Amino acid sequence: MKIDDRRQKTEGRRGLVLLLLAVLLGLGTLPVSAQSIGNVQMDEADLYAMTKQMGQFIRRFNYEEDQFGYKINPKDPSYHNREKRQQSLAILFDQQTYGNQPDLQRFFIEDVTQDDSTFMTFLGGRWYSEVSATFKYKGKDVSIIMILGVEKEGLGSKWVLNNIYFSEFNKLFPTGEISEKEKHFLHPLSHELDFMNIYKIFKEPEVIEYYASKDFVPDYLTLFFYEIKRGNLVFQNVDTVKFHVFQIKDWYFEVSWFNRNGNNAGWLISNLIYLPEKDKKDLIKFYQP
Repeated sequence: MKIDDRRQKTEGRRGLVLLLLAVLLGLGTLPVSAQSIGNVQMDEADLYAMTKQMGQFIRRFNYEEDQFGYKINPKDPSYHNREKRQQSLAILFDQQTYGNQPDLQRFFIEDVTQDDSTFMTFLGGRWYSEVSATFKYKGKDVSIIMILGVEKEGLGSKWVLNNIYFSEFNKLFPTGEISEKEKHFLHPLSHELDFMNIYKIFKEPEVIEYYASKDFVPDYLTLFFYEIKRGNLVFQNVDTVKFHVFQIKDWYFEVSWFNRNGNNAGWLISNLIYLPEKDKKDLIKFYQP
């Protein structure tokens, strides 16, 4: 990401935070018809329509809040109303992408608003945050992706680190050909020789993992913590955030931040894939090892 783009996104988010603080402190809306978030000028109608928080996205996805930002009382007949929910779901898509894919969007909305409607829940599991951040690694700026999940904690919850992706770690554990791995083993009678041949394991450190159990999987999160503790990795700043949602039966979608003019802005569905439950297991392993 370019420095100017990063600065513009940061200013946009800072403007949004200030606006939310004003609301929380009871300052109300500003007495102007147009307001700005970062470098984006918005009128009040667009500002209300904007999905400003991920919690708000979940409420609108379930139709527990309308497009004007009003939370709906569970006793209200319109709460979870199917038709209103269909309308609400339609505006939660990035229309610059899905305006050209109306069939997929329509199929999704019809599917999740059947009689046995599927709703998102904060503590329902199977949704994750992808945080791309800049770190200093041995004196150089590097990009690391952190995967976080929601975990119950007492009567509440918290976000926890589940996994990370760092290209330098992946280079340490390249995926080898099966034929290559088969060349690296300790003979089953090695114990009869007091493992005198164990030197083979350390002769080629770049492939030492080939001598591990077939169930061995590199634990990049432990490596991440180790390098942090050693002082080799130093956090600098967050660059981007997106969410990956697997909660909805037979569907997967991403939610990304769009800071722009108009009422199709904020946290919106940026990628949608029909994904049967049986095909989710291997994919989720990256987000929840």
